[in-house]
Amino acid sequence: MRKLLLLITHAGALAIGFALGVYFLPILTAPKGPDMAVLQEQAKSAQYTAEFTRDLKGSDFLHWGEGTVALGAEQIVHMGRLAPGPDYKLYLAPEFVDNEASFEAIKAQSVRVGDVKTFDGLILDVPTGIDIAAFTTVVIWCEAFGEFITAAKYQ
Repeated sequence: MRKLLLLITHAGALAIGFALGVYFLPILTAPKGPDMAVLQEQAKSAQYTAEFTRDLKGSDFLHWGEGTVALGAEQIVHMGRLAPGPDYKLYLAPEFVDNEASFEAIKAQSVRVGDVKTFDGLILDVPTGIDIAAFTTVVIWCEAFGEFITAAKYQ
């Protein structure tokens, strides 16, 4: 009985340690986000702006974003904060989504712009061939866990 109890408690501690590692590793290894002055300068050439808010249906205390997103033909700039996590991607979607199920339903029609590696502001280059005017919404998605982080409608 004692060995079983030790096995259960040690396995539980290992599982908790692994989960904490998955959560904290991106925070510890994330590069510093761009300075606010750089973000503001890059955002000046934007064609569209939108706001990430924490109060979306699919957002919770571990999965959220806040701040302004400025979208231009060459760059997407986020001035704000994202809940830290692993394997975030920025997508452009053809319609507004606010949770996992609604994004998964249109993910095939959406286009991935790039990796989100910073959680306190970011600048992503829009790949050649992507027309931001063909979409309406910017989405932050955790690819590894299939988790909705946040979204904002820009047109």
